[in-house]
Amino acid sequence: MSAHTPDAAFTSGPYRRAVSAWRLVVIGGGLSYRALFNWTTPPMFIGTLLVGPLLQLLFFVFLGRELHVADDRFYLLGNAVISASTACVYGGTMAIANERRYGTLGAVLLSPRNRGPLWFGRALPYVLNGLVISVFTLAAACLLLGLRIPVGALPGLAAVLLAAAAGCSAFGLALGALGLRFRDVFLISNVAGSGLLLLTGANVPRANLPEWMRAVGDVLPMTHAADAARELSAGGGLDGRAIAAELVTGAGYAVLAVVLLTVFERGSRRRATLDVM
Repeated sequence: MSAHTPDAAFTSGPYRRAVSAWRLVVIGGGLSYRALFNWTTPPMFIGTLLVGPLLQLLFFVFLGRELHVADDRFYLLGNAVISASTACVYGGTMAIANERRYGTLGAVLLSPRNRGPLWFGRALPYVLNGLVISVFTLAAACLLLGLRIPVGALPGLAAVLLAAAAGCSAFGLALGALGLRFRDVFLISNVAGSGLLLLTGANVPRANLPEWMRAVGDVLPMTHAADAARELSAGGGLDGRAIAAELVTGAGYAVLAVVLLTVFERGSRRRATLDVM
């Protein structure tokens, strides 16, 4: 068969580029996760990513009982969603900021590989981390506090939790992009994490918030996922508009991350050129 046949061209062209990009996402993301992840030991992983969200869940449930603001289901579902934010926000931030911290950022920026798969591959493990944490928190809510979820709602709830983790990881990646310009990007992550707790409606009913806070919450990840999870748990079915809103929000932060990374990288190259001259 001639090397110029359509099949050969397809194999050496778009197909090969797609396989190369997929390998960069999966293998590159996995290697980066192992190298940069701050919670690699089991005690750190369990204590920070599992015990922490569980204690947060218990705190807000018992606080809600004392204040009579909302019922247990409100806090249980809200915290099952928001529990992924620790891994997703800080993980997405570390995926970029730790490259600078550990002195490997220069090698990454000198790579000729496409920047989209390069950076999003680094965020993918944190999406999976966030999903695992949300499932763990939800299971704890069922076992310890008697949360009951219809069996038919479980597939939809899994989709909601996955969308929330993906959107929050893109949010963390956008924050991590600031690590190319600012020295202490984790301060920004701390503020962002507190903002998610307050403004997404996970632990504070959004109806009780001022209008400007509700407006900010509308453009934050996990807001629409928390509403969809509560509706599913109550037997109301999957809210397609809420899922779509969550995905659009995550996509917006993914685009913002790419724009920030591109702008800051080009700015760094210009300054390096001027320093050499």
